[in-house]
Amino acid sequence: MDFDLSEEQRLLKDSVDGLLADSYDFEQRKKYAAEKDGWSRQVWGKLAEQGLLGLPFSENDGGFGAGAVETAIVMESLGRSLVLEPYLTTVVIGGGFLRHGASDEQKAAHIPSIIDGSKTLAFAQLEKNSRYNLADVSTTAKKKGDGWVIDGEKFVVLHGDSANTLIVTARTSGGQRDRDGIGVFLVPANAKGVTVKGYATQDSMRAADIRFEGVEVGKDALLGDPAKGLALVERVVDEARIAMCSEAIGAMEESLKMTVEYLKTRKQFGVAIGTFQSLQHRAAEMFVNLEQARSMALFAAMATELPDDERASAVAASKVQVGKSSKFVGQQAIQLHGGIGMTMEAAIGHYFKRLSVIENTFGDTDYHLRRVASAGSLV
Repeated sequence: MDFDLSEEQRLLKDSVDGLLADSYDFEQRKKYAAEKDGWSRQVWGKLAEQGLLGLPFSENDGGFGAGAVETAIVMESLGRSLVLEPYLTTVVIGGGFLRHGASDEQKAAHIPSIIDGSKTLAFAQLEKNSRYNLADVSTTAKKKGDGWVIDGEKFVVLHGDSANTLIVTARTSGGQRDRDGIGVFLVPANAKGVTVKGYATQDSMRAADIRFEGVEVGKDALLGDPAKGLALVERVVDEARIAMCSEAIGAMEESLKMTVEYLKTRKQFGVAIGTFQSLQHRAAEMFVNLEQARSMALFAAMATELPDDERASAVAASKVQVGKSSKFVGQQAIQLHGGIGMTMEAAIGHYFKRLSVIENTFGDTDYHLRRVASAGSLV
């Protein structure tokens, strides 16, 4: 099997890398984080101009019909530059819900605005004590005429304080952890009864806690079946996990590069510390961990269109390896940088923070290891 990038994929990679080389360095990133939204509208506009916001959408919807591998290429580049903009939440997650669950009318109402950069989305799913259980939903959606009334609270909604539209999981029937009875709704962020409390996260991203109090939405807010939404959620979250694994590859790649450069320039006892054999061995182990994670991330991307059980198993295995590798590469990078690696002024610490957050988003390493063990095999 040929794992080399095609000509089109290489052009995509070069295009994204070139854009970010001009728009993103560590100092610029700090300025973007200080902006109102916690990210740059100007950079978001550049991503839109290059067509990156329309990448996974079908040509009929105004996009380019790209697949998981192309998304992975973009996410790797975003990871290398520690990009703050809401590509994951808007294009991968929000776009995933629209691509897989929306009607033609819903697609027409939302996708063009995503592609041109005027609309961002956020996924409001996590609830108090729900941990990584996607079926643990106590927020309710009750029928009212042709529409619905939503009540409940969601926590750590990534980029939830700047999103125009919220994708909300709510229980339409059944008990709090039942797999059936979960609906997925598109809720305007400025709807009456929506209260948003935004804050910065550990990795300099943004999130929000959101309360829904008697929020009324029309019938056009519902994505698909009001009682069978969990299958859609699981598919989209798996795609988000795949994308985040690719982002982690980019962050690990840059962490290794920065560490090797530091070993070449930092001197002790009159010589570069990179000449010390023990430190060379550590850098080599970092490389091995990176390549192991890269292989599993590619495996997961190729499994996107497999049946649900096989896809879930492949994604879980990828999340396990990427989580283990991220922890090792991040810790070694900090250790080899010494005290400077622990400061806010050094970029390497920010890479480790982002890797740590990725490892804990949509299930940490232990959670996915249990999923792999329960599945019994990867295929």
